[in-house]
Amino acid sequence: MLQTPWASRTTPKRPRFARWREPRVLIADLVLLIGAVALVLPTMIEVARFNWSTEQGGHGPLVLASGLWLIWRELKHSAAMPKMGSLTVGIPLLLLSLGVFILARITGILEIEAFAMYGAIVSGAYLLVGSAVIRSVWFPLVYLAFALPPPDTVVAAVTQPMKILISSTAVSLLHAFGLPIASSGVTIQIGQYQLLVAAACAGLNSIITLSALCTFYMYLRHGANIAAFALVCAAVIPVAVFANFVRVVTLILITYYFGDSAGQGFVHEAAGLLLFVVSLVTIFAIDNAVWPLIRPKNRKSLAQ
Repeated sequence: MLQTPWASRTTPKRPRFARWREPRVLIADLVLLIGAVALVLPTMIEVARFNWSTEQGGHGPLVLASGLWLIWRELKHSAAMPKMGSLTVGIPLLLLSLGVFILARITGILEIEAFAMYGAIVSGAYLLVGSAVIRSVWFPLVYLAFALPPPDTVVAAVTQPMKILISSTAVSLLHAFGLPIASSGVTIQIGQYQLLVAAACAGLNSIITLSALCTFYMYLRHGANIAAFALVCAAVIPVAVFANFVRVVTLILITYYFGDSAGQGFVHEAAGLLLFVVSLVTIFAIDNAVWPLIRPKNRKSLAQ
């Protein structure tokens, strides 16, 4: 059978992402992987023990799993090819992150240690694959930060005003209905019972968890759209604070009418879980109602 000249010289094209789909593992890659695991594993074990096991950080494993899936998803569809990053940018960032990590590790400040560890991993990834690849996965990298515990100073600064606001508002509402209730700061006295509005009841747990899950939802639905993320920011805080206000009022009433043991334990956790689900559904409903009014005209979502 005769072959045309062009047919004999034509070679099949490799897929555009062949380098991602056909990786070659070198000894240097294995050494780098072992070093990264040695850096990440001890810190993440501490985070899992002291943060993920609490109500405030219970969303961490879910954020980690979904964030890693998002990175794989974005790299799979990305046109960016790995290229070594700038040494003048990457080396100082890596050294700074490692220096803060070592200092935080020595002093035992887990929150700073975790974020410094994450900064070192991102800086190392930038040096290996370059800015184009990092830009293609910018949202998963930001989203994964929700899996790390926030600094205690931030927690105190955010929760203290919320705790006082929720406590005073709940006391004023119930006092207007004739209940024997008073408060001093975040301590509430109703009848013979005394309750303390903790950080979890003040809304911080709901705000962090709702922010993480809602940004994940918004990114999948609307892509990297600024208006969509602004909508989340505008909705999450008031919804979370109102839900926790309802939770505090409910627990006060249960404690007053049924005793201290009834307001703790299963009822306390069930009320928090139920109101969190209601808050999540409320934000999704707000998105469905408001987004058609503010979405950009004649532009497709980046997620599509």
